[in-house]
Amino acid sequence: MCEELGFERLLDEDGFFARLLGRSPSGAGRDPLYGPDLPVVLLTGGPGMGKGRLLRAVRDRFAAKVPVIHLDCAAPVYADRADPEPGARSAATEALVEVARRLGTWQGTGGTFAFPRLFAGLAMIATGVTEGTPEAVATEAERYEGLAQRQRLRGLVTGDFWRGVLHGAIRNLLMSLSGQMLDNVYSTAVSNALLDALFERAAPRGRAELERVYGAYPGAAGQPRIGLRILAADFRAGGEAREVAESFLFRALREDLEASYSSASGWLRRVGRPGLLLDHAESPLGEQLLRAVLTDRRAGQRDRVVIIGTARRPDGGAFLHGGLPPQEVTPPAEYRPADGAPPAWSRRSDAADRAPLADGVLLLRMPLLTGDQLRRETVRRQQHAEPEGGTNRRRIDAAVARLSGGRPHTVIRLAAAAAAFRMPADANDRDILDAPLRLPGLPGDDATESPVADVLLRELVLDQLPVRLPTEHHAHWLDLLTHLSVAHDTECADVLLRHHQSGHVHHLTAHHVSQLLTDTGWPTCERHFIGDFGLRQLLVHRLYGLRPDGAAWYADHHLLRDHYARRAAGEEGVQGDGAARNGASGDGPLRGDRPRGGDGSLSRDGSLSRAGSPNGDGAFRSLTAHQMNHHLVSGGADDVVSHLAATLPGRPGEWCADLLEIAQAPYPGGADARRDRAQGLVTADGPPLRRTVDQLLHAVWLCEERTRPTGKETARTLAKLLDLLSIMDFEGAGRLSRTATEWSGLAENEQPLLRCTCTEQLRRRR
Repeated sequence: MCEELGFERLLDEDGFFARLLGRSPSGAGRDPLYGPDLPVVLLTGGPGMGKGRLLRAVRDRFAAKVPVIHLDCAAPVYADRADPEPGARSAATEALVEVARRLGTWQGTGGTFAFPRLFAGLAMIATGVTEGTPEAVATEAERYEGLAQRQRLRGLVTGDFWRGVLHGAIRNLLMSLSGQMLDNVYSTAVSNALLDALFERAAPRGRAELERVYGAYPGAAGQPRIGLRILAADFRAGGEAREVAESFLFRALREDLEASYSSASGWLRRVGRPGLLLDHAESPLGEQLLRAVLTDRRAGQRDRVVIIGTARRPDGGAFLHGGLPPQEVTPPAEYRPADGAPPAWSRRSDAADRAPLADGVLLLRMPLLTGDQLRRETVRRQQHAEPEGGTNRRRIDAAVARLSGGRPHTVIRLAAAAAAFRMPADANDRDILDAPLRLPGLPGDDATESPVADVLLRELVLDQLPVRLPTEHHAHWLDLLTHLSVAHDTECADVLLRHHQSGHVHHLTAHHVSQLLTDTGWPTCERHFIGDFGLRQLLVHRLYGLRPDGAAWYADHHLLRDHYARRAAGEEGVQGDGAARNGASGDGPLRGDRPRGGDGSLSRDGSLSRAGSPNGDGAFRSLTAHQMNHHLVSGGADDVVSHLAATLPGRPGEWCADLLEIAQAPYPGGADARRDRAQGLVTADGPPLRRTVDQLLHAVWLCEERTRPTGKETARTLAKLLDLLSIMDFEGAGRLSRTATEWSGLAENEQPLLRCTCTEQLRRRR
């Protein structure tokens, strides 16, 4: 799989990144986008959307022509490096040092970079080393000496910021204090000696720059020595004070880069713009770096560093919006590659000092793979000539498209696993999830082979846990999501969570889980608690296999069935005989239904506004429909048929809506007899009305599950059965003729009968 799959237009010679960096992959100059006030570009998309893959592709395509540094903000290496000296280092400072060191060895046009301004700040926080002796401080400060001047030849440094070579000067000045007493006066003397070393070795231009940069530190009042002392004190203080110091050091790094470009020699020698690529920028370190640069630029600080980060949330991250509730948030500017040219961008000028950080952001929406891209990838993976004129390949293509929804990483894994897989004619798409996927092992290890479903769940869920998921829930996060795959709304999600967290000290609620899923970048759906169709199918598949013969699947559905049966019975008791009379009279509500009308009326597509649901955010129009949905998929099809047959006469419109809601469910594992049952090939008992309803339920269930093709055969079956019902002798039967035409047309074109957000996504990917 090429790293650039799906990103070709973004990465080409005149693409978005060439214009953002001012340089094409071949080295040709490009008129730069935006500036001098640059937006921070955030690649937005949930797990598997290719954010990290795109960042690596940008690095690989452009790093030989412009200085582009890739930083994994979730890597533990920076915290590990800081651990030996917690008073003088942090994950943030170690990440900045990493960036500076890589740029200090860059060999492209214009040569290496120096970071004297950053070095001065790092040297001052070195006074916080554990021992605090002159030798310990000198040793810590010398870690950074290589950053201060540019490397010209092996072992030689040069530059106009410092007079000659720094090596030894700091140590000599600090070691003169070795015989003094270790007290507060001594600590002040160490700081003073270090400041003397910095300012005495600086050339006049260097001193002027130190005064300009560190004289602007909060509280310095234009005095650079005071600014550096406060910087060191803030760093030692920890907490928010330390974050202020770390943010200022990031500013110093960008000031160094800006100076390398804006000087007379830099203007002649350097091309394009430097870039910093922040992978996993939703992590605490990544968010801190983004917050720092966005705050500086909001305050008028200007630099030419292209900052590109990743964001799981579609709004870029809650920290960008100043704590405003979602309904009050003004969306940041965005760019969708499918729209063509990047949009114009400028910062909102009103109340700039109080404006949300989102004003400084441009969101790049990660593209889903198109149908053609998806088909090319599955074809590329095929190992043998296709039998029967490509029938299997087309079935594989359709299954990969439905299960992935165009999510690039899922496409890659499913296409690889399905390369030698043969789909039975009547297979469910989820059958592919058992196909083995061979992944390369570590150097010297043999390749490992696992079912592709296990690989995807590990990579999309376990390897991408929500940043704010409490540690005590890490071990069972996947299990909770697995059980929640059968939930539709927050009520049934809470029922499942209470059951599966019983005995735990710490509990997650449905609200918590929903927020964590949103933070991780998973979409929402008004009819499914797990709002991403592909993720839901992976979890449903895992749920059925958790225990032998699908016992975990049946237990969860029975739990919900019984919960809604009790709810419906309770409402019947409250409503009394009047509710029973309503249920028997024409289009009145079923047992446990809320009376509908006004805000609870059906829309043209058959859906119901949230105000018409029992709790205001439910996925069903009635408690009984919710109960019957779970009863249907847990072995109660005959009971559901009896219920539907009894409630059809006199209420065909609402009955059709009930039928669609009841049948919007996955099918359990094992042999699938729905097609035969829909076509009347399985003997059914009862009068004609009941037998026809039985067939219709199973035909609709096939259409609503969305994991197998329907096509003309199912469309004809739907039309035939609804037409049969339309000529039967019950009130309102004739109204089903129009439904027959509408539903059969949708089924023939593989369209959902009951639309929701996730099925609309599937429809758009076709």
